[in-house]
Amino acid sequence: MPEIDTTPFWRDSASTPHFGALARDLEVDVVVIGAGITGITAAYLLKRAGRRVALIERDRVACAASGHTTAHLTCVTDTRLTALIRDLGVDHARGVWDAGLAAIVQMAEHVRREQIECHFAHVPGYLHASLDEPPDAEVDTLRHEAQAAAELGFEARYLDRVPYVDRPGMEIAGQARIHPRKYLAGLLRKVDGDGCHVFEQSAVDAVEHHPDDSFSLKANGHTIRCGYVVFATHNSSVFMLRRELALYTSYVIGGPVHPGRVPDALFWDTAEPYRYLRLEPHRGFDFVIFGGEDHPTAEAHNPRECYAHLEAALAHLVPDVEITHHWSGPVIETHDGLPFIGEIAPRQFMATGFAGNGMTFGTLGAMMATDAVLERDNPWRELFDRFTAASAARVSRAAR
Repeated sequence: MPEIDTTPFWRDSASTPHFGALARDLEVDVVVIGAGITGITAAYLLKRAGRRVALIERDRVACAASGHTTAHLTCVTDTRLTALIRDLGVDHARGVWDAGLAAIVQMAEHVRREQIECHFAHVPGYLHASLDEPPDAEVDTLRHEAQAAAELGFEARYLDRVPYVDRPGMEIAGQARIHPRKYLAGLLRKVDGDGCHVFEQSAVDAVEHHPDDSFSLKANGHTIRCGYVVFATHNSSVFMLRRELALYTSYVIGGPVHPGRVPDALFWDTAEPYRYLRLEPHRGFDFVIFGGEDHPTAEAHNPRECYAHLEAALAHLVPDVEITHHWSGPVIETHDGLPFIGEIAPRQFMATGFAGNGMTFGTLGAMMATDAVLERDNPWRELFDRFTAASAARVSRAAR
């Protein structure tokens, strides 16, 4: 059988600027390692704050995890809100969802300020009963989720029938969708220049912490000196925090349909693993994106079978879709579904473990990194800065 082309739709529908490799020694204020959603956003925010930044990527910008996302911009986490309330308390549970909404607001502001054409729009989100279960399954659970969200002040309500999927569920207002590659390309064009730099094809070989609290990073046989390092790459985080993180693979398919065929909204169900649906509007057609079939990356699974399961489910949901794209992407999970975002050691920041909220938690990680560099308070630090003294010491040794 012929090989399946696994190029993400985003790469076929938009380009990103090219940048040269690191080819000389350099000194800046901050080095950001990894040019995905977290790294690009952090570099952009830090430059706006007046810092000299070097954003360095081992491969091509916006092509790793952020190049394989489905870009659901939602405050709703994989861990249910009722579970967050039970485990964290009302205030912290509210804070988790508030963080997601703050990230969406931040992205909307970037789109507006820089006039980035990236199909950003606010849309409703729908958590609904599994497509594989009877229509009235999980009514009580979903009703309780909606009630809990409304009581915490979010625009949420229970629906007997979610539009299009005809399942009971919860509607959450104020969510969004975006073309991630166009968005990140727009930010990247604002980062490079005026004392700031973007480097591709430049893998960091070593990070050395000096007695004067400065750092030197080696890449391509050259050295960058700086006063602060932001680790914004899952490669570093999985290596440094391998006991705290679990790597999963999620599969995605997509294809064009007539405009208006599928509602412009975010959908995801309660199945384990759950499936998720959204569309990307284009001139003359809507592109439907459907994903799921997540499994631990270390487990042996046949990708063709995973894609086939998604194809069968999508054919039932959208019978007239012509599937043109298949791809997969990494999902970094933590034990409780909440990310690790904070300083792993003095002047060394890391953001990882975003689960199904890569774009929003990635943006939040950049916001928190910027506040850390600028020595400002951040309202979500207590929630997500969860590096213990023991793990911080272990990570710091690994970084050296």
